[in-house]
Amino acid sequence: MDTIPTRLELVQVADAVAREKGIEREEVLLAMEMAIQKAGRSKYGHEHDIRAVIDRQSGDIRLTRHRQVVETVENEATQLTLAQGQRIKADAKIGDELVDALPPIDFGRIAAQTAKQVIVQKVREAERQRQFREYKDRVGEIVNGLVKRVEFGNVTVDLGRAEAVLRRDELLPRESFRQGDRVRAYIYDVREEPRGPQIFLSRTHPQFMAKLFAQEVPEIYDGIIEIKAVARDPGSRAKIAVISNDSGIDPVGACVGMRGSRVQAVVGELQGEKIDIIPWSQDPATFVVNALAPAEVAKVVLDEDQHRIEVIVPDDQLSLAIGRRGQNVRLASMLTGWQIDILTEAEESERRSAEVKARTEMFVRALQVDDVIAHLLVAEGFTSIEEVAYVSVEDLASIEGFDADVATELRERAATFIAEENERLTSERKQLGVADDIAAISGLTPAMLVTLGKAGVKSLDDLGDLASDELREMLDKDKIALTEEEANAIIMAARAHWFPDQAAAAGAEGAGASA
Repeated sequence: MDTIPTRLELVQVADAVAREKGIEREEVLLAMEMAIQKAGRSKYGHEHDIRAVIDRQSGDIRLTRHRQVVETVENEATQLTLAQGQRIKADAKIGDELVDALPPIDFGRIAAQTAKQVIVQKVREAERQRQFREYKDRVGEIVNGLVKRVEFGNVTVDLGRAEAVLRRDELLPRESFRQGDRVRAYIYDVREEPRGPQIFLSRTHPQFMAKLFAQEVPEIYDGIIEIKAVARDPGSRAKIAVISNDSGIDPVGACVGMRGSRVQAVVGELQGEKIDIIPWSQDPATFVVNALAPAEVAKVVLDEDQHRIEVIVPDDQLSLAIGRRGQNVRLASMLTGWQIDILTEAEESERRSAEVKARTEMFVRALQVDDVIAHLLVAEGFTSIEEVAYVSVEDLASIEGFDADVATELRERAATFIAEENERLTSERKQLGVADDIAAISGLTPAMLVTLGKAGVKSLDDLGDLASDELREMLDKDKIALTEEEANAIIMAARAHWFPDQAAAAGAEGAGASA
């Protein structure tokens, strides 16, 4: 096309382009106006402020030059003095804009090509914006498309009204596509980029599996069955946790389908990925036991502070619970959100025996008692000397074989041991150079202070510079447990001297409250 359509043809072309590209007619006409404006500036000079307007009904093109009346002219192409302006328009004043009509342009070949490029560029930009608006609200949907091209493993997919990218790392292992293949994928992101809006697809995303089940299982689509969690090792194995909001419907059976028809449809789409469908439970222990299927679990021990769960399995179930290359326990951990430690019954028994032995030896050494009394304390659940020192005489005397005199003597020996141990630790803390103002912080025991001193934390500034996880990790090396809230409180107390005004205000407020 070496000439640009004029008058009514322009409006007809704009209508045709708008229909074909699915964008607004006004956006096409604005692009045409910009193209004509650019051609006009090429003819009359780029320094001039030349504007083009296309009549929306008749298609007539109006080309004008705009100049502003100013006191001091800095640019003769776009500005006029008051005297010059009044020669054109008698009542002109400072700040007015004078408009001169220009004759229609006779587009030459170069001007026509330039105008065509501008129109194509602007229409493409408008089309991309339309794609972005249409697909940004479709994140989380499954779409079908045709493979348009494959470059370095990355697949460009034609969705009909837009193009999307299926990157190599979002494809299943050993999966390959050719031009013209039909592909189904999950929209996980739509974002603006310098080269235009980009739609990103995935076949490895956990939600791709969840959406496939929603398509195959009507109860999920209707909200009767809910998918609570999904964990995937793409192309190999996956676990999906489901719960039924209707007590009369079995969520696992509904997802499996008659003779496995529903789950097999999903497995077929995912290139044979094995899927374990697990009943979800609000109780973490039950959920973890379900998630480790098909392995049988003998016992679980929860540590809610660390968000860890210890699972004890029969010796012959260990390999099944762990899975090939740790796959089963890894997926179960991803599904439940708990860190899972697996022990056999033999290992757990051995560890328990070692713990009992260590505690018994501790009580024998610290309380200067024989093995029988130490064993009785361990059997009653005592784990530290502090527990013996601070428990009531009545509770100690209630242990079979103990009386009030034995209980009193044990408490006194425990208190004496703690006092001597604290004195020893305080002396060691001072030798390490840990300042007294750190020792004054509530929540830090002498044992903690020695551990900090050995790690090089000797002043309030040293302690204040730590993050809570650093402090906890430091103390954990000596098996001293600290919650995140306790660690934060200690660090904030160490930083208090950095903000003396706030500390003084808090002190005054506290004094006023106590008064």
